[in-house]
Amino acid sequence: MEVENQLTSTWDGYVDWKNKPAVRGKHGGMLAASFVLVVEVLENLAYLANASNLVLYLDEFMHFSPTDSANSVTNFMGTAFLLALLGGFLSDAFFTTYQIYVISAAIEFLGLVILTVQAHSGSLKPTKCKPATTNIPCQQVHGAKAAMLFLGLYLVALGVGGIKGSLPAHGAEQFDGNTPQGRKQRSTFFNYFVFCLSCGALFAVTLVVWIEDNKGWQWGFGISTLTILLSIPIFLAGSKFYRNKIPDGSPLTTIIKVLVAAMLNTCMARSPSNAIASMATSPSSTPPSKEEGTTENHDKVVETFESPSQSLKFLNRAVINKPTFNTLKCSVQQVEEVKIVIKTLPIFICTVMLNCCLAQLSTFSVQQAATMNTKLGSLKVPPASLPVFPVVFIMILAPVYDHIIIPFARRVTKNETGITHLQRIGIGLVLSILAMAVAALVEIKRKRVATDSGLLDSTKPLPITFFWIAFQYLFLGSADLFTLAGLLEFFFTEAPVSMRSLATSLSWAVVGHGILP
Repeated sequence: MEVENQLTSTWDGYVDWKNKPAVRGKHGGMLAASFVLVVEVLENLAYLANASNLVLYLDEFMHFSPTDSANSVTNFMGTAFLLALLGGFLSDAFFTTYQIYVISAAIEFLGLVILTVQAHSGSLKPTKCKPATTNIPCQQVHGAKAAMLFLGLYLVALGVGGIKGSLPAHGAEQFDGNTPQGRKQRSTFFNYFVFCLSCGALFAVTLVVWIEDNKGWQWGFGISTLTILLSIPIFLAGSKFYRNKIPDGSPLTTIIKVLVAAMLNTCMARSPSNAIASMATSPSSTPPSKEEGTTENHDKVVETFESPSQSLKFLNRAVINKPTFNTLKCSVQQVEEVKIVIKTLPIFICTVMLNCCLAQLSTFSVQQAATMNTKLGSLKVPPASLPVFPVVFIMILAPVYDHIIIPFARRVTKNETGITHLQRIGIGLVLSILAMAVAALVEIKRKRVATDSGLLDSTKPLPITFFWIAFQYLFLGSADLFTLAGLLEFFFTEAPVSMRSLATSLSWAVVGHGILP
């Protein structure tokens, strides 16, 4: 009896940081997730503090041309987000999300140390030049100095990718998806994850950008280095509270095996001996339908199916008694899991355009503002600090959404989530369209002011305040909150348990696709 009680008090499929079975009431919950939220503030501060202003560093100190510096920054940022897929894959296949975060933070710390040392030492940067007043030509960084720069940048990108691919899933794994309370807390976690992401961005695009512009880039890189270093002990401080999902092996292996088996078996002649295999003893013949808005997502999939569902029927050919090769033998459960992954891909594709808007507004809008009057009283606001508008709006809207909008929506719709994941993503896409429309109207007004003032070819600030840019940023911030939090939760809850980290990483990969030129 005592042994039975001990078994029921543990989380099936989860371990603690000492690799012992995780215990209910001791591991997981909001306390464990709160360490993740604090770490996200520090992690995003360290990343965005440099990414938001990096184009100026490459232009002024590394002597890149404006085009090369912009391309280098978008390549760096896009690569960082795409590498989240690697972090998510490793978290599902070989390591826990706990381990991947610690390793990735250490890699990002090493990259920032390299960048800090280079920014501090004049001998590691190109010679200063002023071609307008001297005969010293501006020579773009090259050779060993360029190698040092890109080594530091892409170590940071690798570290950021690993963190993005593991940290959201690690926080979400702390909640019990089998209970309504656990699912509500998980939804709250994703809302506040975006809130904390914005908190880090707020400090990055204001305080750290000001320090970089006025005190030197070595201080900006140094702050980022200390910040990511501080995040490691804070994350480790929550170790005794975490529950960590046991890796289930490579999810890509399962996906590739099912796809290859389905293709090869398509070429085989159908015969009675090639009937669909019975892979389970459950009387259920088809998996239960998962309607949009339902929350029947469990931490462990316990259902097994006698035959596959009728959706994506071509994949059913992977389940036969006599496969072409024994290594291609698939279970019905594996086929159903691959179907779930394929069904999420259209959501991934349709949000790429949203992130193209995000990339354009974080570059073109800054250039717009640079031609405007950026004075706020006696203070001159750096154009790179303009993302403060969507950041602040997200920080205001996230608690309002979670504590006012969602409870109201639950009462109206009688739905546990209030607003379904897909509805939330759709609202974000509509808001991104409005953001681009407003951006176009502001540009029309800016050009009209430049024409009327006779300043079309002038470098003087136009007599129009940069606050006009705030309108498009407000719509952009709203779109980001709805879509990013919606994507993170959608991919995590819809994906099979063995692929959750990789699926959640798709939320960041779509950002990378939108950023890359």
